[in-house]
Amino acid sequence: MAASTPTPAAVSTATPSRPAVPDVRAQLQELVDSTVHWFQAYWLQIIIAGVIAAAIVTGLYALRRLGQRLCRTGNPRGAWLTVAGRVVTKTTNYFIVMTAIKVVDNYAQTPPALDKLVTFLFTIAAVLQGAIWAREFILGTIEHKTASEHFQGETIINAMGLIRLLVSVVVFAVAAVVLLDNLGVNVTGLVAGLGVGGIAIGLAAQGIFADLFAALAIIFDRPFSKGDQISFGTSTGTIEAIGLKSTRIRAYTGEQRIISNKSLLDMEILNVSKRDHIRLPFTIGVAYETPPETLARIPAILQQLVEEAGGTAARAGFETFGPSSLDFALLVDVPGADWSVAHPLRDRLLVSIMKRFAAEGISIPYPTQTTYTAAPNGELIMPYPDAPRIERPVTQRG
Repeated sequence: MAASTPTPAAVSTATPSRPAVPDVRAQLQELVDSTVHWFQAYWLQIIIAGVIAAAIVTGLYALRRLGQRLCRTGNPRGAWLTVAGRVVTKTTNYFIVMTAIKVVDNYAQTPPALDKLVTFLFTIAAVLQGAIWAREFILGTIEHKTASEHFQGETIINAMGLIRLLVSVVVFAVAAVVLLDNLGVNVTGLVAGLGVGGIAIGLAAQGIFADLFAALAIIFDRPFSKGDQISFGTSTGTIEAIGLKSTRIRAYTGEQRIISNKSLLDMEILNVSKRDHIRLPFTIGVAYETPPETLARIPAILQQLVEEAGGTAARAGFETFGPSSLDFALLVDVPGADWSVAHPLRDRLLVSIMKRFAAEGISIPYPTQTTYTAAPNGELIMPYPDAPRIERPVTQRG
């Protein structure tokens, strides 16, 4: 009996399946064929749609030229009309053409493949154009906020480069996320990564960003500007420069003080240049021997002298019983904030008070003190001649 020979087992050599690669050439050929068929079938609608698209393009170009004329008028750069003109002027040719095509897309009965391409290109155009408009509008709003005939514009000019960079980065980052989301890309991880990265950068440079935002607060809120005289803490001086990190102040004693913007805004700031008047205080003492009738006329005399000198008497009246005089308080308000006007007025008023008091016989006494000396026998010796001697009782000791 013959033994059967075992047949070797068949070895499986099946290769793993690969994802199908789209045939780009076939897709392009399909797009061309559908486009040719579309032209042949809807040539009348295509001509009408082309006329409408040309009209839309012409209108958008006319609107952009109008924006250019608004920018060239005599309006200041921060005016709202100028801002609107600048925004319209930033309309790109790509957006104008794609808008016209998208508007007439449905009317022209475009094939699905071509319609999908038009939608894709229009989405890119719309998102980028929206970012450009938003960026220009934000920058124009900043200039409008800082524009004033009394505002020194050097700070905003120095800071505008950094402001423009920050606004551009934020606006176009948002535009990129929106564009990717509209194209079907999952942007959840990207947004989370941007958020974590932003927090890390903020924590690493929080001191720099604190001073930067304090500089922007100074620009927008305008607590002071270049050339203003301010008092802060225990220091006073004149603002020389406002930077993105620090402010330079020239002290009245000559030295330049440099203080970070955040530290400066954390203090109470007195803007001396913004006050509408200067108050000059006087304390005038008259002798206790002055007759009551003359004392009653002193407030009216002081008010009259102040008005003749060119000031306003905020208060002129009796203040207190001093150690060696009856003290009158005089508060004089000088309009404006110019010490070159207030100082001469104070000098003239001082001289006029001295002349008027001398004419009225009103004495301004020196601070005086009377000393009494006792003799060995207990008698008081007066400090002036021919004074009667005062006998003090002698106490007998037991």
